[in-house]
Amino acid sequence: MAFCTNCGADVPEGNKFCANCGAPVSGTAEPVRNAETNNQNQTYTVTGGYRANIKKRDIAVAVILSIVTCGIYGLIWFIGIINDLNVAANTPEDKSAGMIILLSIITCGIYGYIWLYRAGEKIDKIRQMNGEAPQSSSLLYLLLCIFGLSIVVYCLIQSELNKVAALA
Repeated sequence: MAFCTNCGADVPEGNKFCANCGAPVSGTAEPVRNAETNNQNQTYTVTGGYRANIKKRDIAVAVILSIVTCGIYGLIWFIGIINDLNVAANTPEDKSAGMIILLSIITCGIYGYIWLYRAGEKIDKIRQMNGEAPQSSSLLYLLLCIFGLSIVVYCLIQSELNKVAALA
């Protein structure tokens, strides 16, 4: 049995990609784990968790800059969230930030709701890659956005992205 060097999941022999995170499998590297033993069973806890090569952003600063610049920085922040979410969820082939903004403009914002729902699915995938239980964020993000609280959704997404941001 091989282990994914990206997320530590078990990878059956012969697989070229991890079924959990999609990363290419290279050899039989052991995952980074600490063994904690008790009397009868041996349990493992993952140390460090899943990390992605994305930028960690200060949420309070992003919100303040978005307000001070009348939304201009909010658009830049939104583009960064889209790009970082695609990298962290290991879906680089997904729609780019420009395409999402263009589709949202063309559909009078309807595609923005669709994207937020899918962003919740990606956040749940990232949580699973990090060994956490998914929390069904899609519906929460959609409802918050419908009630005009999109900036709260951006803060929630950024908070999840900050958890997996690579240490500098």
